[in-house]
Amino acid sequence: MKLLARALRLCEFVRHESSRRLVAGQGCVEPRRGCCAPIQAVGPRADLPPSGACTTGRIMRPDDANVAGNVHGGTILKMIEEAGAIISTRHCNSQNGERCVAALARVERTDFLSPMCIGEVAHVSAEITYTSKHSVEVQVNVLSENILTGAKKLTNKATLWYVPLSLKNVDKVLEVPPVVYSRQEQEEEGRKRYEAQKLERMETKWRNGDIVQPVLNPEPNTVSYSQSSLIHLVGPSDCTLHGFVHGGVTMKLMDEVAGIVAARHCKTNIVTASVDAINFHDKIRKGFVITISGRMTFTSNKSMEIEVLVDADPVVDSSQKRYRAASAFFTYVSLSQEGRSLPVPQLVPETEDEKKRFEEGKGRYLQMKAKRQGQAEPQP
Repeated sequence: MKLLARALRLCEFVRHESSRRLVAGQGCVEPRRGCCAPIQAVGPRADLPPSGACTTGRIMRPDDANVAGNVHGGTILKMIEEAGAIISTRHCNSQNGERCVAALARVERTDFLSPMCIGEVAHVSAEITYTSKHSVEVQVNVLSENILTGAKKLTNKATLWYVPLSLKNVDKVLEVPPVVYSRQEQEEEGRKRYEAQKLERMETKWRNGDIVQPVLNPEPNTVSYSQSSLIHLVGPSDCTLHGFVHGGVTMKLMDEVAGIVAARHCKTNIVTASVDAINFHDKIRKGFVITISGRMTFTSNKSMEIEVLVDADPVVDSSQKRYRAASAFFTYVSLSQEGRSLPVPQLVPETEDEKKRFEEGKGRYLQMKAKRQGQAEPQP
């Protein structure tokens, strides 16, 4: 109980700081209107079938967090994916027909709006906001609850895309039961989001051919100095009914590697600030060996962007070659022991490829910065 009370007091202090400082990768800004507003229904909730809403939750334990008591971003991403998988699988089996399991295809950009700490309860709510012929869009919100005070805060919002795979034939994608929209505009807006993510997934898949190579005796603050890899043998507990890896398991491993890269670079406590779109290019089967590699691509004054690549190796099947299974960009920030954001050592790109990736990361940083500033401007 003493540990729980201490963790909750620390969490209250961190939350107090985060009300003045946005731990989202670009330093300190004043709170924006609506950033911690109560969750509102997104999409045609009132008109959805019974499978259109899902809520899960559990208390955060010490093994869910880092040494400072902040819950790992990968833990939250895994809970988000589990809720999305439940609601999309339930919906795809809501009509009579061939049974299926929904597989994660993509996670849109996810911002970590507020830290979550040991002893708090995570409430994860998911709802279906759009369906195409072969895919489901799910909106997920995460609330943290301080069980001593009853205070709740919005910590995450995410959009995920799933496809239904037949239980009889994993390579067969089934049709998705349609939903009824309360307004025609909702369907049109959903179709635009669907086309945009489909195009970006294809572009990302084709440009993900390179591999992170180790370098001997790298200099501090270079890409090679902090780059890291993790090798994982896929076991039964990692997999779905199909025998393929849960998307949430992959995301958790990706966040762990990105966190190691960030910690090696700045040598302080670090937390996940945001995750750019995570694209799942291909399925990973039970018994495969996966290599999760991370490298620093860009640093601003207060944030670090890390590219994470997941490669799958079918070691027991000589007929298959190693392939790229997933990729994403993670943004981390450095924190003091009191939870305040710290300056980040500037990355020193050395090769032409590193300089190119640095400029691309800078472009993404400036684009998101402009988007946030536009959202923060008062509406007339």
